[in-house]
Amino acid sequence: MKRPEAIGPTEAIGPTEAIGLTEAIGPTAAIEPAVMPRPHRIVEVDALRGFALCGIFLANVLVMSGLDGLSGGSAGPTASGLDQVAHWLVMALVQTKFYLLFSFLFGYSFTLQMDAAERDGAPFAPRMLRRLLGLFVLGALHAVLLYPGDILTTYALLGLILLGARAVDPARMWRAALWVYGVVAALYLLLGAAVALAGTGEGDGGLAASAAELTTAYRGGPADVVRANMDAWSDILAGLLMMGGMVVAAFLAGFVAGRRRLLADTGTPDRTARLRRICLWGLAVGLPGGVLMAAGTVGPLGARWEIPMFIVGMLTAPALSAAYACGLLLWFTTPRGARLAARLAPAGRMALTNYLAQSLVMALVFTGYGAALYGRVGAAAVLGGALLFYGFQLAASTWLMSRHRLGPVERLLRAVTLWGRPAPRG
Repeated sequence: MKRPEAIGPTEAIGPTEAIGLTEAIGPTAAIEPAVMPRPHRIVEVDALRGFALCGIFLANVLVMSGLDGLSGGSAGPTASGLDQVAHWLVMALVQTKFYLLFSFLFGYSFTLQMDAAERDGAPFAPRMLRRLLGLFVLGALHAVLLYPGDILTTYALLGLILLGARAVDPARMWRAALWVYGVVAALYLLLGAAVALAGTGEGDGGLAASAAELTTAYRGGPADVVRANMDAWSDILAGLLMMGGMVVAAFLAGFVAGRRRLLADTGTPDRTARLRRICLWGLAVGLPGGVLMAAGTVGPLGARWEIPMFIVGMLTAPALSAAYACGLLLWFTTPRGARLAARLAPAGRMALTNYLAQSLVMALVFTGYGAALYGRVGAAAVLGGALLFYGFQLAASTWLMSRHRLGPVERLLRAVTLWGRPAPRG
């Protein structure tokens, strides 16, 4: 349902000022003029973002192709066994996990943006407000024209919470993240229990009619597609209210990790032991939750359990997201893992560009902008095609980042952040 940005590159958002020290300190000694170097990007952060970009794509392509939300199968009554398995695996291992990882990385990168402003001697709040405004405008256009499940507007609005809380001590912010998660979990559990007790079935006809209307719109002309996207805004608002708490908790956790530089050096013995513990506990909690989510939404459990099991999966999703992140960070310290990180990092550096490109391709394939294949392709083919396009994005990102420091949309957002001053060529 959600997905989100690299949104916020990990490097400085402004050029670093040169510091000249030319005062003589003795008859024969002087300090040569020095230039503060631009800080190196954290490859692991970029690689994690590139990895999350793939998961976000797999979740969103099921929505854009008209497959997500169909009870009992990944492509309705004509779904093949392979379609069922593909949809089931995405629901168990991907759905709701990767937007949380992106949200965590947004919070982490927020601290790097703060450091960049401090190095430049520039006030941080105006920069970040312009950046969030730029994200909001991009997200609104994205939601209307391409994909109604946009996450950029959510990030822009909820990013104001990070901006207001940026001076809070990391320990207090971590406690706040736990409190937010606890409150959200309690509300979700109450909702799941109420739905399980009440049962379902009365609204099946209405849901079928809505699905048929949406299919007609997305197979229509461009005007029909835009109208359908705008009609979905009420659902988007409901999703924001439902998922916003989890996003905020991930923001706060990522901010704490950034303040404590937890991703800057993951090869020390203490960090390695901690990553292993988190990975094991995350798998132990997150995998069963993902299996229950898939069992309720795809099968074999009945429709009565769809919402309760989806909620169980949502509540355990942070554990699996943490397991993915920690497992990859451990792997990145090995020779093969380092090569994988090098392949993923370029896509993570320009994840905002890649995110929007994914939506553009999905719109061209599945809506009236192009082939209008909405609801006509099985899950296996849809997900296979998404993986192929993601492979193309990895190659294209590597080529582009070898020649430029920023992706095209990142460059635009940077110009807005710096109030129209273009990023240096690189």
